[in-house]
Amino acid sequence: MPKQPIVIIGAGVGGLSAAALLAARGEPVLVLERAATPGGKMRQVKIGDAAIDGGPTVFTMRWVFDDIFAAAGSRLDDHLALARLDILARHAWGPSQRLDLFADVRRSADAVASFSGAEEGRRFLSFCAESRRIYDTLRKPFLMSQRPDPVKLATANGLGGMTGMLRINPFEKMWTALGRHFTDPRLRQLFGRYATYCGSSPFEAPATLMLVAHVEQEGVWSIAGGMHRLALALESLATGQGAAFRYGAEVRGIETNNGRVSAVKLATGEVISCSEVIANCDANALATALFGPAAARVVGQVAPPERSLSAVVWTVRAQSAGFPLTRHNVFFSDDYTAEFRALQRAVPDDPTVYICAQDRDDAISGPERLLILVNAPATGDTLGTDVPRAEAAMRRRLQVSGLQLDWQPQDCVVTDPAGFAQLFPATGGALYGRASHGWMASFRRPAAATALPGLFLAGGSVHPGPGVPMAALSGRLAAESLLNARVSTRWFRRTATAGGISTR
Repeated sequence: MPKQPIVIIGAGVGGLSAAALLAARGEPVLVLERAATPGGKMRQVKIGDAAIDGGPTVFTMRWVFDDIFAAAGSRLDDHLALARLDILARHAWGPSQRLDLFADVRRSADAVASFSGAEEGRRFLSFCAESRRIYDTLRKPFLMSQRPDPVKLATANGLGGMTGMLRINPFEKMWTALGRHFTDPRLRQLFGRYATYCGSSPFEAPATLMLVAHVEQEGVWSIAGGMHRLALALESLATGQGAAFRYGAEVRGIETNNGRVSAVKLATGEVISCSEVIANCDANALATALFGPAAARVVGQVAPPERSLSAVVWTVRAQSAGFPLTRHNVFFSDDYTAEFRALQRAVPDDPTVYICAQDRDDAISGPERLLILVNAPATGDTLGTDVPRAEAAMRRRLQVSGLQLDWQPQDCVVTDPAGFAQLFPATGGALYGRASHGWMASFRRPAAATALPGLFLAGGSVHPGPGVPMAALSGRLAAESLLNARVSTRWFRRTATAGGISTR
């Protein structure tokens, strides 16, 4: 009799990674995705014959994917054409205030010194050393572990672990820590922006998020064909190992029998029996009972004030002039404090604008593909967004640096918080799960294993957090947790003795 499959709900990066790893272990895997293509938030938007990345645009922590492909008997380079970027990002505050950061740290230090003075260049190197120390301290005991709690994290390596944790200032706010490193408020603003990589405010996020600086210094790559190609590569990796995919298959319920997961029910009424389920969706979708009462009991709800940021995103084919775009560009507001205060309610009048110019790896002639993003509150399920007002604010900020963008209405697709709320139910449009506010926030994300036997979680809203590599790590952790649970259950059932003591 054939084994029942492991059902994975959702073909986001976490689900795709788990599917590839489990299929490589010989497990029957069925991925159910309500959209027409894989990728989840790593989506493409079609405008005419152009395909534009409409989600994540930065590829870092390549080692995560090298490991996943190797575990499935393949090589990342056999599936994707990657190019390491020389310029990490271009930052602008006005027509003559521009700073590039480079893959070479010393070159970045020289650029900072030219921009803000020799002392700030030295301070930048000190900041890089601290960001690396944070990353090295947290990589194995936190990022790659099954949801450690603060005590276990601090004592992972005995006294040395405790000392290491204290050295990375886990209780300090990011904005405060940046004030120790930089006197130029523009640099404090630049590196404070890393908090928004997980949809958070630098005024509330912990200083440990400074590790993002080291992640980028280890390498930022572009993918030929766009980030969506990574999703297609992971799908190909999984199918090559025997995993099956069904698109247009919306799961409406997770069913149980004798207290453990037994099946999933589709919107069509079809019931699919399974051995386990990995839910690669926002954890709040489970918590709000979108998949039934049994699954809802194992995950705590994220209240609207605890949500991460959403965004207004324009995916366009546009003619640009007046500013030398590179692949990644950031145009900063005049007042970061006022911007994040306004983000509690609406898109600010003066927002920071991010632009990914997706054709800048090649010579540009004519319209180019752009993703333009401004942060917004995750109120897509309660309040509307004044998109024309947001676009006017976005254009004003770009014009300060001389950038002019022109496009035709048919060459633009806008996604606001309400649109993201429809794409990702129960989020209000929040793109990163729970906001990383306060030192305990990371420990409040659910783990891969749940209290419902047979149900496991993956995705950016669970441990270790949001972002493409983190979501992939969550899929790896979910696959490991599932297999470990099987071993533990089999061992216990096989060896349990009268009196409740288990022995071999």
